[in-house]
Amino acid sequence: MGKIDEFALIARFFRSCAPPEPSILGIGDDAALLPCASALRGNRDDASATLALTTDTLVAGSHFLPDFAPQDLGWKALAVNLSDLAAMGAEPTAFLLALTLPRYDPEWLEGFARGVQACAQRYGVALIGGDTTRGPLAITITALGVVPWQAAIRRSTAQVGDDLWVSGQPGRAALGLSVRTGRLSGDLPGCSEWIAALERPQPRIALGLALRGIATAMLDISDGLTQDAHHLVETRPELTLCVEEAALPLAPLVAQGAPAEKAWAALLGGGDDYELLFTANPRHRTAVAEAARRAGVSVHRIGSVVPRFIPEASPLVLLRRDGTRTTLPPQGWDPFRVAEPLDLDIQPESFS
Repeated sequence: MGKIDEFALIARFFRSCAPPEPSILGIGDDAALLPCASALRGNRDDASATLALTTDTLVAGSHFLPDFAPQDLGWKALAVNLSDLAAMGAEPTAFLLALTLPRYDPEWLEGFARGVQACAQRYGVALIGGDTTRGPLAITITALGVVPWQAAIRRSTAQVGDDLWVSGQPGRAALGLSVRTGRLSGDLPGCSEWIAALERPQPRIALGLALRGIATAMLDISDGLTQDAHHLVETRPELTLCVEEAALPLAPLVAQGAPAEKAWAALLGGGDDYELLFTANPRHRTAVAEAARRAGVSVHRIGSVVPRFIPEASPLVLLRRDGTRTTLPPQGWDPFRVAEPLDLDIQPESFS
């Protein structure tokens, strides 16, 4: 059987189910957008309000380790969905939970529920329904949010000349996974921070809201920076993302004890970060910095959007420190391919 790509699978078998109406944003973004007169959060008189909906499934052995603490799993299952809403500039309001359980385990369920509740309280969302059934352990959450239709930030609307930005510190979660699976020493200075990033991701809700009217395109990094970056331009054959090696936040990971090659691979292809990758016009650099300050999150300007002069050229290139350019392949986590998550063909140049 040939390689199966998640997005190719969706396009082949389910694209025909997508809504034909231009007023609905369906398959292909971080969340679907459904225009409606929203009754959520008291917006009964706001006919421009839009409902944002997203869903994710976490499966034991594929998305989390067997010994993942139930309270951390509860937090993460909700947080990764809220991250999709953050990427749309939507304000989370509620969620539905579907649990597939191999057996009834009250102790596990109590811990899982504590984690879900902690995340729900932290981000102000309410559980409004769901389902339970028996089978291999899997958690599915559907999250709902609201956003004015014109304020929603899509992933396919970057413009030539835009800056490319990333929030926080991508790469920590992948390094945390390496520590948890014994591929990195547990004595390194950054271990506790890396494991926390893996087990308790922080969806960038406040930053997503602050970037309304500033970001031209945005998505969250779940499968790896290079893999998700391709989604910003996959429907835009006239665009290329140029990532600057010197601007990537690699040094902090190395300063925390990560070997340079491991840090590089985790940064570009590790995944599970749930940081925001977005574009914005250069004239908004001060506004981006102010939005990040208000949200309490660091941001890094890591490149730019440039014309793709040759249609067959790569949609993502790396500008080396010496001025040369190298193609950046889309490498990261794939639900249909089990592989070492820190393999990356391109290595960093030496740095001080």
